[in-house]
Amino acid sequence: MKHSIQNIFKNLSTFFILATIFAGFGVIVAIDHSSSYEKVNNLTNQKVIIFDILNLSKENLEISLIKLQGGTTQLQYDVEKLHSLYQYSIFEKFILSNSKEYLSDLDLLDKLRADFTKKANTYYSTTQDSDLYKSELQESFNSLDTHINAMIIKSIYYNQATFNIHKKVTYFAFLAILFATLWYRKRLTLIYKDLEFLNNANLQQYNIFSLEAEAISQKIKRKPVVTDNPTMIDAVTGINNLKGMMSSYSEKKGMKDRNFTSVTVFEVDNFSKTNKAYSQELTQSILKKIAFSISLHQQITDVIARTDYNQFTVILSRETKDQLFKDADDIRHSISELKLSSTEAGEIELSISGGHVTKPNNQSLEEAIRQAKKVLLHAQKKSKNIISQVKDLAHSEL
Repeated sequence: MKHSIQNIFKNLSTFFILATIFAGFGVIVAIDHSSSYEKVNNLTNQKVIIFDILNLSKENLEISLIKLQGGTTQLQYDVEKLHSLYQYSIFEKFILSNSKEYLSDLDLLDKLRADFTKKANTYYSTTQDSDLYKSELQESFNSLDTHINAMIIKSIYYNQATFNIHKKVTYFAFLAILFATLWYRKRLTLIYKDLEFLNNANLQQYNIFSLEAEAISQKIKRKPVVTDNPTMIDAVTGINNLKGMMSSYSEKKGMKDRNFTSVTVFEVDNFSKTNKAYSQELTQSILKKIAFSISLHQQITDVIARTDYNQFTVILSRETKDQLFKDADDIRHSISELKLSSTEAGEIELSISGGHVTKPNNQSLEEAIRQAKKVLLHAQKKSKNIISQVKDLAHSEL
């Protein structure tokens, strides 16, 4: 059974989204835990404040009243802060659903705080019936301290419950991500092997994994292998001759039906049968280097051939017309950068000129080549080391 690379990557994308959601869950838990710890610290701090207020000295009453005012103000602020902290207690609000209970505890805490503050102000502001006011303050302190302790215990319980949920989700997320990682690692490895197969013609017994690689493999299979048929190979350069070009084009023209096709006829400048500036051995060496340089630009759907003494025909298939011309011009530029030297001629500078046409689907290859040669003549009349297009020829004829 062949697998679809498209479906694999769709599922992989879904996996990454789920992994992101799990990571977001972890962030929420971290915020929730931070809020819970702050609440516990807040309540603990309130215990310290009310204990300090209870034990203020009446010997220096002015200082004690200042400390009392600061302590009671801090108590009020801490209770209000507990209300704001609960906004970030996502698990407690939506998972444990303890909003009613917690807010009720906060209301009672605020009432007990207010009562404790009132009793403390009364005790430290008067010298009459000191023992009675001290007893009332102690009773109020006990009630407030007991309630704070109860809230701390509940907070610890909520933290434990939240941790248990977090622990289970974390275990599940780890196992799911581990399984998915191993699963997709295996499939991506097989896809990579498919790509290696498509790039290596020697892997004859390979069992293709993906549907897309199978389809590509079927398209690039050739009935007669050109390199095994010497009648289709140029003896000097090792690339297609005219016959080989026609055969290769016939096999490849349907591989990318939606692409544009171009035909470019290149001719080596100042290099012809009637202008033999170099020996036969050096001439063949130059032609081989040019052919090799052109072949470096060849894609699987392209066809290159030596079709005359100093002419090379290049058939390209690309998604846009602009890309066709750019790639053809890249070939021209790469030839101009070739550096050759010989004892008989010294440094040799090479360049090629070209005639570039975009071939309509309803036009024969022969007709496209004839048109490209006509455009080539225009380029050679104009200069050298350039590529002309049909529009350039049309402008010159106006």
